[in-house]
Amino acid sequence: MSEFAGKTVLVTGGSTGIGNAAARLFLAAGARVIVTGTRATAADYAGSDGDLDGIEYHCLDQGDMAAVAAFDPDIDSLDVLVIAGAKVAYRRAEFQPDIFADVLATNLTGPMQLAMKFRPHLAAAKGNIIFIGSVASFRGTIGQPAYSASKGGLLTLTRSLAQALGGEGIRVNLVAPGLVRSKMTAITWQHPDRLAATERQVPLGRIGEPDDIARPILFLASDAARYVTGTSLVIDGGLSA
Repeated sequence: MSEFAGKTVLVTGGSTGIGNAAARLFLAAGARVIVTGTRATAADYAGSDGDLDGIEYHCLDQGDMAAVAAFDPDIDSLDVLVIAGAKVAYRRAEFQPDIFADVLATNLTGPMQLAMKFRPHLAAAKGNIIFIGSVASFRGTIGQPAYSASKGGLLTLTRSLAQALGGEGIRVNLVAPGLVRSKMTAITWQHPDRLAATERQVPLGRIGEPDDIARPILFLASDAARYVTGTSLVIDGGLSA
């Protein structure tokens, strides 16, 4: 992965979880790495499941159109844009129209706005976009209609942008994780009974770790995937097989 030396990578939602794992791998491969999160400063993530040492941090609510429009990470070109920021609401809250709209703003509208904002920077570098979808991109989830709708939307957005931006040399792909250990999924893995029930359904016998998703992200961003665009890569330990 030495090919990332000297390149610029932006990971939204890169302060924790899958985004942070990907950011750390890009950093180790020599890239300049910029991440966003929702807390005021990088110091506010001390003790969380992320490591921001050596990474440039910006506070950004990617569901806020005005904030995305004003976001300026001081770059001339961009080699990789990983859009990992997302939200979900539990306890059937997503059936409320205002919460449904809020989740879609972060998980779908914001990613589209970010892709268009950095389109010129990506074109200058012949770069690529990687969206973080979900196995919910392919099926419904009974309690999270907004999350499923937004992740399904990301799947077709990936395919649409791959067609629209290919002529500019920009590749667009999506990774679709199953259950991965992160703060968003703590409602499952922090409860032994729920975790055990889930892992019994996974052919590989365990839920995913952030690094299990981060490494395929680096593959899709690399020259090894230079002819890969408009595709989705399911990474769920065989759960959906």
